[in-house]
Amino acid sequence: MKWTQAEREFLETARVARLATIAPDGAPHAVPICPLFEKGHFFLGTDRETVKVRNLRANARVALVFDDYTEDWRHLRGVLVEGEARVVTGRAFRSVRTRLYRKFSQYEAIAPLTDREAVAIEITPRRKVSWGF
Repeated sequence: MKWTQAEREFLETARVARLATIAPDGAPHAVPICPLFEKGHFFLGTDRETVKVRNLRANARVALVFDDYTEDWRHLRGVLVEGEARVVTGRAFRSVRTRLYRKFSQYEAIAPLTDREAVAIEITPRRKVSWGF
């Protein structure tokens, strides 16, 4: 997928995004996440038993929304990404965790991602829509 320089910079520095997954019964589930954007893919850490992980195991299709809100609507901007997710464990998980800790120093001290209790999720984008760039 091609990204503009402005989109890449926006996604690389984003501190929060919203992740939407689909439950086995078709219900949507949306939660805020702390995203890492590298080499065209998105990564996040989470506990193994979260609703989002259970949903992803049943249906890998996801949507991510990144946005900046301001009262001056002439400066609104954002990116909507649709893609496919996979759960990452083992050595690949530890690599993602190291990079997440680098971006979000709070993780290690406040919400550590342990090998036993956590996984990473990798999202491969398939479609994007952006605005305000």
